[in-house]
Amino acid sequence: MTQIIIINGPNLNLLGVRQPEIYGTTRFEDYFDDLEKLFPEFNLHHFQSNHEGEIIDKLHQVGFRYEGIILNAGGFSHSSIAIADALRAITTPVIEVHISNIYEREPFRKVNYIKESSIHSIVGKGLDGYRQAIDYFKKEVFSKGIK
Repeated sequence: MTQIIIINGPNLNLLGVRQPEIYGTTRFEDYFDDLEKLFPEFNLHHFQSNHEGEIIDKLHQVGFRYEGIILNAGGFSHSSIAIADALRAITTPVIEVHISNIYEREPFRKVNYIKESSIHSIVGKGLDGYRQAIDYFKKEVFSKGIK
């Protein structure tokens, strides 16, 4: 079965309680349950860490075995060349997701090291961005054999 993993970075463990005016009131675990029901044809996984090295380790672990990675690197998107390098080192295609529109927020968020190493980027769509990413894999990547 096709495996897709969602990797969430720092502070995304607080979804549902953190700045609800920006990130909403739904916990990621609850939303993930809905994704599993919506996409039963995929073996979905998720991982969250507040630690850069753990995210890199997870990318190395799944980046040659899984068919798709959805990455919301959070604040590391704007600072981590190491995560960007890890993305360039793996073969699994990556879609970048950001819940808020990072390009309409603070100036430092306009720097994005992750986008260049991703096959697609979805920003500002709320939690629905994750569903859109899975849909993109399904319609634009898996059906066309893009890697």
